[in-house]
Amino acid sequence: MRIVTFNIRCDYNQDGINSFQYRKPYITEKIKKEQPDILCFQEVLPHVAKWLKDTFLDYYFIGVGRNENYIDEQATIAYRKDKINLIEFETFWLSPTPTIPGSRYENQSNCPRTCAAATFQREDTGALFRVYNTHLDHEGSKARMLGLSQIRERMEQDNNLLGLPSILLGDFNAEPDSPEMKEFHQHTYITDVTSSLSYTFHNYGQEKDYEKIDYIYASEDIICKQVEIWAECINHVYLSDHYPICADLSF
Repeated sequence: MRIVTFNIRCDYNQDGINSFQYRKPYITEKIKKEQPDILCFQEVLPHVAKWLKDTFLDYYFIGVGRNENYIDEQATIAYRKDKINLIEFETFWLSPTPTIPGSRYENQSNCPRTCAAATFQREDTGALFRVYNTHLDHEGSKARMLGLSQIRERMEQDNNLLGLPSILLGDFNAEPDSPEMKEFHQHTYITDVTSSLSYTFHNYGQEKDYEKIDYIYASEDIICKQVEIWAECINHVYLSDHYPICADLSF
């Protein structure tokens, strides 16, 4: 199964030649060429969600806006109509009150943060698995630590109940040697299959900004056969300011 995490970059027409309107054809070409089974997007604004649905007709899209009225950016999961069945989906907020839309931790930015969680079934084998797609806070280290702890605890609860292979992926806004990632690694049962990647955020090729902040984690019953970044750059236009990460996984 091919799965991708893709911070598509919020579109406010702010990036010059790398604004979303100029990246669209390259995003379209790459996804249609690679045909992932599942894509997990971050920073999807409502009009971008509509464009994704209108453009990639071979996929279903699920996601919820992060604000109290369910609009603004969302963590979106796309899955192939012909290969994957959706069994269950929910979005929970990274906060002390995860079922309250728009809720946040105290020590974070004004942006609510969410995790989109879904149970899927493969059409070919009938195998069930879980996917968790998140985008952690961009300002607060403490908020990221709390968010990761909340997601870890939720995954452990789900694993105790369901015992399914599980994948966590997204933009964590934290480098591997950060306190929050070190804390996460000490307690989690899942493995970073992207550990070989030196960086994922590049700010449209600005070397001084290179950071590894995007990840794909998998439970021990999943084998990662290959992981790579989508590093296309055509006429100085990138797919996004983050390199999407693509992993080929086997259960």
